[in-house]
Amino acid sequence: MSNPIKLISTFLLLMLGFSAIAYAQVQEAPDRTMGEGPFDRLIIRGAILVDGTGSPPRGPVDVVVEENKITSVQSVGYPGVSINEQQRPEADTDTYEIDAEGMYLLPGFIDMHAHTGGSAQCTPAEYVYKLWMAHGITTVREPGSFNGMDWTLRQQKRSQNNEITAPRIFPYIGFGMGHEGEITSPDEARQWVRTIADAGAEGIKFFGAPKPVYAAAIDEANKLGLGTMTHHAQTRVVYNNALESARLGLTSITHWYGIPEALFTDQTIQDYPAEYNYNNEQHRFEEAGKLWKQAAEPHSEHWNKVLDEMLELDITLNPTFTIYEASRDLSVQRRAEWHEKYTLPSLWEFYKPNRRSHGSYWINWGTEQEVNWKENYQLWFEFVNEFKNRGGRVTLGSDAGYIYKLYGFGYIQEMELFREAGFHPLEIFQSASLKAAEVLNMDDQLGTIEVGKLADMVLVDANPLKNLKVLYGTGAIQVDEDNKPTRIGGIKYTIKDGIVFDAQKMLQDVAETVKEAKAEKDYEITQPGLDY
Repeated sequence: MSNPIKLISTFLLLMLGFSAIAYAQVQEAPDRTMGEGPFDRLIIRGAILVDGTGSPPRGPVDVVVEENKITSVQSVGYPGVSINEQQRPEADTDTYEIDAEGMYLLPGFIDMHAHTGGSAQCTPAEYVYKLWMAHGITTVREPGSFNGMDWTLRQQKRSQNNEITAPRIFPYIGFGMGHEGEITSPDEARQWVRTIADAGAEGIKFFGAPKPVYAAAIDEANKLGLGTMTHHAQTRVVYNNALESARLGLTSITHWYGIPEALFTDQTIQDYPAEYNYNNEQHRFEEAGKLWKQAAEPHSEHWNKVLDEMLELDITLNPTFTIYEASRDLSVQRRAEWHEKYTLPSLWEFYKPNRRSHGSYWINWGTEQEVNWKENYQLWFEFVNEFKNRGGRVTLGSDAGYIYKLYGFGYIQEMELFREAGFHPLEIFQSASLKAAEVLNMDDQLGTIEVGKLADMVLVDANPLKNLKVLYGTGAIQVDEDNKPTRIGGIKYTIKDGIVFDAQKMLQDVAETVKEAKAEKDYEITQPGLDY
C-alpha cells in the first residue's frame, strides 16, 4: 500500500484501543449481476404510500419513475373499493410495472453509521452491501472509512455508477488518516482537511482532539462543505464535550458520549474507578453504562439549558441505540434468530468474548452490568426523545459488525429502539430518510417520495407502522386461521436509482455465502464456553 492515505495514524489506533488488523482492506464487491433497470418508465401500482415527510399513509397510489426520477405520485382510489382505472397513469409497451396492491411504499432508508467491516471480521463487501440493501438501506454514511480512503472512494464511485449491488456511499474519513504521525497544529489540521476534500471525501469522523486542532479542522470542513461527526471517545472528551463541539460548528454527534459530560453539575470528569483501564474493554463499556446517571436529572435546569443550546446550534444526534443493546441483555442479542442463517463464521468468531477484539467485552458480564445499562438507556432515551420533541434532528445509524449486531438486521433493531424511546413510527421513518438526507445535504434529491426526487424506495407487503418487525429479513411471526405460525413481511423490493432489486434474492445469496463458508470450515455456531 504505497499511497499513505490508506494508513491509519498510530495515534488514532492507540486512542481507540483497536488493533491495526481491524482496518486492513476487505474484499471489494464484484460487478453487479442483479437488479432490473433503470427503466425509461417504471410504474409502481396500487401501493399505500408512506412518503417520509411525516405525513400519514395514503393510498392506493401509482408512482411513476422515468429513468431515475419520480415524475408522478397519483392517487388512484380509496381503501376498500375498486381502483378507478381512468385515474391511473398510462403505460406504454416499454413500461415496467410492479403490482404493489396491498404493499407499503417507503423512501429508501439511510444508515448514518454504517461500516463495511474489516479483515478482523472477514466480511466481504458484497456480503455487507446485500444485507444492507435487503433491509431497504439505499444510502450509507461510512464513518472512518477504515478500509482506506481510496478503497472506500472506489466503492463509492462504483455504487454511484451502479456497477455493484450496493447502497450509495458517503465516505467520512477518520481524522488524521493518511497523515504522517499525529496532527498537532491548526495549520496541519486545515491542510489535512483540504487534502481529503480534494480526494473526494464527503466528511470527517472525529474521536476528539485538542481544541485548537479540532476547532481548525471543523472550521475548514465547514468552509469546504464537508460534513463532520464525532464519537466523543473517553480518551479525548476531556478536551471537548458534546456541547463544546457543537459550539465549534460540529454538524453531528454519533453514539452519545460527550452528552452526559456536558450535563455534569458536580464533576468535570467521568467517575472512573481506580483500577480502570480504557484498553480493558469490559472496563470501558461497563463504566459507560453508569455515565448517564452521573449527569443532571432529566428536565432539570441544567439539563434543559444544555439541550436548548444544542438545539440552537442545530447539531444532529445519531444515537446508534442498537449497537449497545447487548449490554442490557446479552443472551437475547447473542441468540438472535438470524445469526444461524446469515452470520459468517468469521464474524461470529469476532463477536465472541475476547480481550483483543473491539466490542467483544463480555469478560465477566452479568446481571449488575445489564441492570446499569437498562437504567442508562432510559435516561438516554429521555434526552433523545425530548431533543426530537423540541425540534431537534435525529437520524438512524446501526454501527453493525460489532457486539452481535448484524448488518441490515441491526438497522431495523434501531427502528424498534427508537419506538421504545418514544418516537412514533412516522417519526422513525422521517428520521430514517428525510432527516438523514438533510445532514447529507441531499434532501433536494433523497429522503422523500415526491416528484423530482431520485427513485430510492422500499416495498414491503405488510404494514410496518403496525409492526416494525415486518422489515426484518426474517419477517414477523403471525398465527394463521389454522393455528399455524407463519411469517409475514420481509422487504420485497429495494429500489435504488430506479433499479429494482429483489430483496429476498439478496438474502438468499447471503445465506448461500454463509452456508458455503460453514461447509468449508466444518463450522457450527456455538455459544461461548459451550459446545452447542
